[in-house]
Amino acid sequence: MSEKQGREDAVIVEGLSKHFGKVKALDNLSIRVPAGEVYGLLGPNGSGKTTAIKIACGLLRQTSGRVELFGQSRPDKKVLAQVGYMPQETAVYMDNTVHENLALFGQLYGLDRERFARREAEVLRFVDLSGWRGALASNLSGGMRHRLSLACSLVHEPRLIFLDEPTVGVDPELRAAFWEYFREIANRGVTVVITTHYMDEASHCFRVGLLRQGRLVAEGAPEQLKRSTGAASLEDAFLAYARGDGQ
Repeated sequence: MSEKQGREDAVIVEGLSKHFGKVKALDNLSIRVPAGEVYGLLGPNGSGKTTAIKIACGLLRQTSGRVELFGQSRPDKKVLAQVGYMPQETAVYMDNTVHENLALFGQLYGLDRERFARREAEVLRFVDLSGWRGALASNLSGGMRHRLSLACSLVHEPRLIFLDEPTVGVDPELRAAFWEYFREIANRGVTVVITTHYMDEASHCFRVGLLRQGRLVAEGAPEQLKRSTGAASLEDAFLAYARGDGQ
């Protein structure tokens, strides 16, 4: 478990609300994520996880509230250059090869040739696509494109990474490797914010925030949330908090 004390807050969200017409996608959300933490936003589909991530990355404008990344108000181009983002929808260029997709992101973030070559090899090995470097994205399976999208979000070695459902469509063995990598880079000071509706994955997070209908109903370390409700699983703890049974 990470120690918050003495660490810079990588992400500060205060009073964040987002309305789509009469629908409240987010309702007064407040969270703080210190540098070097793996933080999970958990909740069912439609709970506001993706909306929160998109606002933090500058892709959506909030109705009210504020977001700071490394102490600076979003959007700040210098800060955003240190941020990686993997959307829930696979975001790759289908007519480009795996290498060409990664090269576009490398150029976008100003990686020189030597650094890009090193990082390309590292991220392709991590997502298990080293043998597909010259393949067109259109010839990859859906799961492989999803892994390529993750590689593109990591190629520039960001200090802060927002990952929206990164393990969807990934086999169990590779999913375990992903989580091991996320914790490894967190130990090097990288901040990882992950959304998921897989409650069983939350044990890999240092802390989790449970979202329901756009509101934060509970936050803490997974074991802490289970203890506070007497639940055997995080899913049961979430249901207890949703009913108002949490302490």
